[in-house]
Amino acid sequence: MFKKFDLPIALALIFLTTLSTVVLKSIAPNIFPTYFIYIALGIVSFIVFSQIEFDVLSLFSSHFYIVSIVLLVATLIIGGVTRGVIRWIPIGSISIQPSEIVRPFLLIFFANFLTAERLDFKRLVHVLLLMALPLFLILVQPSLGVTVLTSVGFLGIFLASEIEKKHFLYLLLVSSILIPGIFFILAPYQKSRISAFLNPASDPLGKGYNSIQSQISVGSGKLFGRGLGKGIQTQLAFLPERHTDFIFASISEEMGFVGASLVLLGLFVVLFRLAVLTEHSSGSSARAYLSGLFLILFVQVGIHIGMNMGLLPITGIPFPLLSAGGSSLLGTMIGLGIANGTKKRYNIQSQQT
Repeated sequence: MFKKFDLPIALALIFLTTLSTVVLKSIAPNIFPTYFIYIALGIVSFIVFSQIEFDVLSLFSSHFYIVSIVLLVATLIIGGVTRGVIRWIPIGSISIQPSEIVRPFLLIFFANFLTAERLDFKRLVHVLLLMALPLFLILVQPSLGVTVLTSVGFLGIFLASEIEKKHFLYLLLVSSILIPGIFFILAPYQKSRISAFLNPASDPLGKGYNSIQSQISVGSGKLFGRGLGKGIQTQLAFLPERHTDFIFASISEEMGFVGASLVLLGLFVVLFRLAVLTEHSSGSSARAYLSGLFLILFVQVGIHIGMNMGLLPITGIPFPLLSAGGSSLLGTMIGLGIANGTKKRYNIQSQQT
């Protein structure tokens, strides 16, 4: 018999995936019916992982890490090359992006690793090396956006663990040294995106085109939008990647401020429930996992909206549960299913006491 789901999260997922399907059918009908496969896989994954208690998954945390590394390495070896990047592994009629799917499993591993023992300096160095390996394998694909989100998840786990202040300062120091160096290993198109963000008007038909068109889309929707299938920017393809990187701008144009607000309300419900689960989690490893997942979704929404409104550089980060990214949808559904599992663990212990 199925255990109970967290009703607010389940309802929010139903609302957001339904809205996503409606909008995507309007602006990118060509991705269907294939995209229904990803939606079905996501729903099944959410249900399955919701039934597994976090303690059970924790028993396999080391295996999750090893398999994750194997998949990331396999992507570089057998992955298909698309637009000069190697991120996807073709499986029949669909493709998967391992870097998106392995993220929740990496969170499980590090949540358990950081809370299993006292975090002294030696153990801190050890965990930083373990984190550096998957981050490097993702960065060289190259996939800066996924690398950023995965790093944010690791940071959330650090913040939830019992780390000493001096060790946290060491972590910040290492990060401040590495971040500037990352710019030099970015792909040329990634560097051009940063330049376009700083001054999009300098090349409105080139580097700054995406940012300018996105801002036009957001502003033209006004209060109620132009209507589904009636957006000028989306339907006439002035807005590039309208179903993935700029899905928020597409929704803003066709559904207006009201539609965009409903989207944010749905994500707010998910984030609020994750915060509640984090606060009431009975185990430190589960709390660390939830903290990492919460921070990932929060930052992901913030970056996506920021780049759609011209406030942040374009990094190719999808909007969770809305953008037409099958692997992103699947990874998010798995992550939320695991989070739902921590709730049932808490409820069972509460009933016993």
